[in-house]
Amino acid sequence: MLVLVSLAGCSTLTSWFESDKGGKIDQRPAEEIYAEAKELLESSSYDRAVKLFEQLEAKYPYGRYAQQAQLEIAYAWYKAQDPAQALAAIERFIKLHPNHPNVDYAYYLKGLITFNEDQGFMGLVGQQDLTERDPKAALSSFDAFKELVTRFPDSKYAEDGRVRMGYLVNALAQHEIHVARYYQKRNAQLAAANRAQATIKNYPNSPAVEEALAIMINSYDQLGMKDLAADSRRVLALNFPKSRYIADASPAARPWWKIW
Repeated sequence: MLVLVSLAGCSTLTSWFESDKGGKIDQRPAEEIYAEAKELLESSSYDRAVKLFEQLEAKYPYGRYAQQAQLEIAYAWYKAQDPAQALAAIERFIKLHPNHPNVDYAYYLKGLITFNEDQGFMGLVGQQDLTERDPKAALSSFDAFKELVTRFPDSKYAEDGRVRMGYLVNALAQHEIHVARYYQKRNAQLAAANRAQATIKNYPNSPAVEEALAIMINSYDQLGMKDLAADSRRVLALNFPKSRYIADASPAARPWWKIW
């Protein structure tokens, strides 16, 4: 039985090494396999590149090329617009090599993967705003960039990570505004006011604060809470003296497509 299991294992392992051309085991050195896989990646042959990187990792599991192949696999899936496989690959790399010299790039790539996770074909065709989609991917992206800039502040990827974090904060805040406006349209005024108040608390430096205050003014007016509406109006006038919402805080005061 041990012999049979051993033979079966060898047969399975052999299939990893079979080349696309002759069905034979690829006996080339690691650097040659890696070079060909990189060429495939650069020529946008992502599926073929992934297969070759996987063969390289299986044949030389303990070499430096194997570790780099894991990163390249994640990047290839990212370029192929397959975020699920890209995310699985990059999380595997981070778990296996938390102290790798390129782990800062791994966190950066993880942030990019989830940053663009919802940018599929229909999203591009419909020009859908990030702020109108489920914020789960945006939150995951923010966490990855935060890990990057916190642990590796001097990384060459850190500055771009900070810029993307700023955008994500504003997008997440505006997502809350979309939800609050929805509640207003459904005449759930208290829920709208609470959502707007949470936006101000969680994203105090976001441009969405201005509209959040407008929502609170309008909702409190609708609820007959005149003191709270007046307090919100004073805060709005103090922080945004030229705001269009001072005169009109109704839900139709701003176009739905305008982020800030």
